[in-house]
Amino acid sequence: MAIRNIFVEGEDILRKQARPVDEVTDKIRLILDDMLDTMRDMAGVGLAAPQVGILKRIFVVEVDGMVYELINPEIVETRGEIIEEEGCLSVPGKTGMVSRPEYVRIKGLDRNGNEVEYEGSGLLAKAFCHENDHLNGILYIDKAEEMFEAE
Repeated sequence: MAIRNIFVEGEDILRKQARPVDEVTDKIRLILDDMLDTMRDMAGVGLAAPQVGILKRIFVVEVDGMVYELINPEIVETRGEIIEEEGCLSVPGKTGMVSRPEYVRIKGLDRNGNEVEYEGSGLLAKAFCHENDHLNGILYIDKAEEMFEAE
């Protein structure tokens, strides 16, 4: 497992649409492992494959000690709205106020290619939406109502 370089705002790959994963292989599992190590090394909550230079529909999230690995994720239900401060490993030194659903149900594949479905509210819902946006070339700054310099 390795720590990968994180691409930052202004680099083209962050604005591209990620491609679906056709088959979950050992290479995909290695990418998941590296992404989790990289996210933890940077003290992040989530990390999407495009942030480490891989245009695949993969992300990892860790909230309250639970790790969520999603391949080809799809948000299937949202409810409510919260507007909270948000940051991103690909936009260092800044945060912004972003509107996200209060509740999210998401499905995809796990590291073994099995279908999984998760639901979450609060920070977990926000992380699912934030990382899913990365797979579509969207950064939180595109949705931020107000931006701040991080403290």
